[in-house]
Amino acid sequence: MLGSVPTMVFFLLLAAAYGLLVRRPLERTLAERKARTSGAVEQARGAIAAAEAETTAYEEKLRAARSEILAARERRLQQWQAERDAALEAARGAAKEKLAAARTEIEAASGDARKQVEGATEMLSEQILRAVLPVSKLSEARS
Repeated sequence: MLGSVPTMVFFLLLAAAYGLLVRRPLERTLAERKARTSGAVEQARGAIAAAEAETTAYEEKLRAARSEILAARERRLQQWQAERDAALEAARGAAKEKLAAARTEIEAASGDARKQVEGATEMLSEQILRAVLPVSKLSEARS
């Protein structure tokens, strides 16, 4: 067992040297690497969250712009419809006025035509009576 003492001392020195020279620096490097990786992952998660927030904000702005465009379009359509209705109403009013004026003209013309026909009827009946009856019977027919 005495011969194994130097081997044991050598093994203990080797284990201590391994711990000091290799394991501790390796553990520090791995811890630093893990910290950097974790930080990068957290930073990436933060960037993803910020991008999602911006995307949500842009989508909301896009929805608002679309609804504003649709509202403006609806207002424009209502305005055009109101203008069209006003133009139709004006055209109807003008047509009614023209119709009333034409009716008045027709009634006046028909009244004049009736008067002319009545006047011409008397004159024509007298001419027919003169042509058909002798003058003596004509004076009896008038009475």
